[in-house]
Amino acid sequence: MPRRNFNDLLAFVTVAREGSFTKAAGTLGVTQSALSQAIRGLEESLQIRLLTRTTRSVAPTTAGERLMKAIGHRFDEIESELAALTELRDKPAGTVRITCGDNVMHTVLLPKLMPLLREYPDIKLEFDMNYGFRDIVADRFDAGVRMGNTIDNDMIAVPIGPPLQMAVVGSPEYFQRHPIPRAPGDLTAHQCINQRMPTSGGLYVWDFEKRGRKVNVRVDGPLIFNTAPPQVDAALAGLGLSLLPEDELMQHIHAGRLVRVLQDWCPKFAGYHLYYPSKRQLSPAFQLVVKALRFSGARRQ
Repeated sequence: MPRRNFNDLLAFVTVAREGSFTKAAGTLGVTQSALSQAIRGLEESLQIRLLTRTTRSVAPTTAGERLMKAIGHRFDEIESELAALTELRDKPAGTVRITCGDNVMHTVLLPKLMPLLREYPDIKLEFDMNYGFRDIVADRFDAGVRMGNTIDNDMIAVPIGPPLQMAVVGSPEYFQRHPIPRAPGDLTAHQCINQRMPTSGGLYVWDFEKRGRKVNVRVDGPLIFNTAPPQVDAALAGLGLSLLPEDELMQHIHAGRLVRVLQDWCPKFAGYHLYYPSKRQLSPAFQLVVKALRFSGARRQ
């Protein structure tokens, strides 16, 4: 029986995952025509259609999905084992891919990881700025960063920062025109900056708790965003009140550009965690990243 061309199989897996010949060609570093030829050759040798192509997208057929389930993870295992071989080198090397929000990248990840890159110049870091809940296994990330209470139980979660609080803030100019809210229910009389949730598509409901009493408030206002930075800008401009994790706002609170209210109604919660699959073979480079990021005030896991 003739040997299969594993390059063709890798080409198929990459196109199926990316859903695009253009993206897959960029990932593999080949031309689109070469990639199309490889897929066509694989389909001809198997005598079955593996991909359905339209002008806008590419998706696996039923046969293609079956092949993906059978071999997709095999390529991941091979890559993981090849990365693990860097243990035999004098210095760890390889690329570590992390998906996260941009604020935690600037405040936590980069400050902690820059010394690592200077010490180990063969390690590369790739950051994916994304506020949605990425599937790090399917999207082939080494790890992601989320708040600790939003991570699935089948993941290993490593604290990389202290517990946090949410913060309700407004500008001094805003509070010259509006009374300071004393309880969550007062927010219904205020202009508030809403956030569209990336997963559900609904508006975020502001939730509070004090001495065991929980209160949810549906706020209203002139602006809706799906990321944090413009919410901060809008609050600074006096356009309304914003509710965000305090680490997004502390520099402005300390400088007096924003005024914090209802702090006694905002309990602490698990802060940022690095998470990754529990069954993953950890490369030496990734182990160093975890060690560098681990919050020193947290117990070792």
